[in-house]
Amino acid sequence: MKLFLDDVRTVEMVYPNARMDEFVVVRTYEAFIKYIQKHGLPDFISFDNDLGLLVSGELAPDGYAVAKWLVYDSGLDLSNLSFAVHSANPVAAEQIRGLLNNYLRFLNSKS
Repeated sequence: MKLFLDDVRTVEMVYPNARMDEFVVVRTYEAFIKYIQKHGLPDFISFDNDLGLLVSGELAPDGYAVAKWLVYDSGLDLSNLSFAVHSANPVAAEQIRGLLNNYLRFLNSKS
């Protein structure tokens, strides 16, 4: 299964040729973590960064926070992580890519 993290867009908007039954869509940081904790690491993750506002009006935890949770707190073996970043925010997209790619390089250097 593939996981699609985005608060607004649909899978079709980002991957027009994808099969929709291949993806589970999660809209928030909390939903992402809940899915991973229940089902484990998916075959592929597509990250958005900006995930809207909380009910309080504050910015919601973003895709970079999700990536940090995966690396630092999830306890999962990420050595086979496959991902893409589809965020329209170029600075945040590079932060997510950088964190995950650097961590994967670190893991591969240990083997």
